[in-house]
Amino acid sequence: MTIDSPVADRQGLEALGLKNLAKAHFNLSVPQLYEAAIRRGEAQIGLGGPLVAYTGHHTGRSPNDKFIVEEASSKADIAWGDVNKPISRGHFDGVFKKAQAYLQNREAFVVDCHAGADPDYRLSVRVVCENAWHALFARNMFLRPGTEALAGFDPDFTIVQLPGLQVDPAVDGTNSECFVLVSFERRLVLIGGTSYAGEIKKSVFSLLNFLLPARDVLPMHCSANIGPEGDTAIFFGLSGTGKTTLSADGTRTLIGDDEHGWSGHGVFNFEGGCYAKVIRLSPEAEPEIYATTRRFGTVLENVVMDPDSRSLDLDNAHFTENTRACYPIDFIPNIAESGQGGLPANIIMLTADAFGVLPPISRLTPEQAMYHFLSGYTARVAGTEKGVGSEPKATFSTCFGAPFMPRHPSVYAKMLGEKMARTGANCWLVNTGWSGGAYGVGKRMAIGHTRTLVRAALNGGLADAEYFTDPHFGLAVPKTCPGVPSEVLDPRATWKDKRAYDQTARELTRRFEQNFKQFEPYVGDEIKAAGIYAAA
Repeated sequence: MTIDSPVADRQGLEALGLKNLAKAHFNLSVPQLYEAAIRRGEAQIGLGGPLVAYTGHHTGRSPNDKFIVEEASSKADIAWGDVNKPISRGHFDGVFKKAQAYLQNREAFVVDCHAGADPDYRLSVRVVCENAWHALFARNMFLRPGTEALAGFDPDFTIVQLPGLQVDPAVDGTNSECFVLVSFERRLVLIGGTSYAGEIKKSVFSLLNFLLPARDVLPMHCSANIGPEGDTAIFFGLSGTGKTTLSADGTRTLIGDDEHGWSGHGVFNFEGGCYAKVIRLSPEAEPEIYATTRRFGTVLENVVMDPDSRSLDLDNAHFTENTRACYPIDFIPNIAESGQGGLPANIIMLTADAFGVLPPISRLTPEQAMYHFLSGYTARVAGTEKGVGSEPKATFSTCFGAPFMPRHPSVYAKMLGEKMARTGANCWLVNTGWSGGAYGVGKRMAIGHTRTLVRAALNGGLADAEYFTDPHFGLAVPKTCPGVPSEVLDPRATWKDKRAYDQTARELTRRFEQNFKQFEPYVGDEIKAAGIYAAA
């Protein structure tokens, strides 16, 4: 095996049984990875300098293809079920042997990186890719050690990512030819059959979600930023709710846009980069993120590009609605260079309610916060996700990140409640979805209004406001907020057909009630009392 990196491979790929590689490229620079990707025909350069890659059939995560190896050391701590599906050690070993054979006589691109800006809780990860553009993705997304740290790099976990390797479900115990297999005992993740780069990122998130609670750190699918007074805010939210957009606020310092830990002394970013959705990205509403799509070092995934001029069409969803930009976090101005902030003063829970019945902002009690954290509600609309019809579809993803939570949701919810009790953090539910009617009738909440409401919540502007209680959802809603029309704050007032509003709201309360039944055995009476119930 030829190694062309100036940094020695201390651990050795051969220790993993990855032998007879044509060449192993360790920790290449950004220009070197560009050159390799172009040389190998993996990607093209777009106007302005981004590397543009296409993932083929898989343009998003494949949750049904993710498995955790059933091992004695972790078996009792994993919430087995539809999200965390078991696979045998024998099947895992069989797939790994195929991976070892597949890599022989092929190039490999290796990235050594860290996950976790707080050195006390940092995870060292080695990512082995068959494609250079995936290595650039990993280099952008995670924390990049210095030369001295690389010289002595010893990974805690290794991810082997081979898009070209497909398996046989009948032989290998998988659901399809695609696979994401996690072994906590072997400290190894195997990914194959898919070129969607997000599987690398979310695999690291899943590892930390399992490991950190044992160290009293709450892992969170959230963005985070710091205000001018040093106050930290965290933003929970599923894809498409505005988590990245709202946290990238020029008046505040960005810690990170997606994955963080909450320790005893503060919040820290898991990552060193951002992975932002860019479909119909507006240069006016989101100038900082938009600018990253026009610069060298950014990886664009499934963005439509003119083959001759190489100009980009961010409004075009020809390949997928889930177009992405992956870039180092320092491409965004005004970032927290340490990747860390203090204990949260405010918690924002984002939902994109396509039914158009939730208020644009409401203040939650601690009990309501735990209820909505366990519920993790948002709504999908047609065209944004496979299998979603013409009507909005309610989605409940517990802890705002169910696919990445190996432990039982009650573990994370209990930790959130305890940490909120210690710090006295305020919690707000913000609807970035529809107003004046459901999807197809109403309009998407104006981003300007949402930004104004969030800023008011964070800077104390809503502390002395007068509130009313929403009759359907039991939420405390401010009657006024400077810069936002009062009629916008009451969702019912924005609907022309009040009866239709009441009917739609009642239907959503039934969905909340039905979804939460699964958690009732794990929570106390005070959280049940704070829940949403359909009227008799």
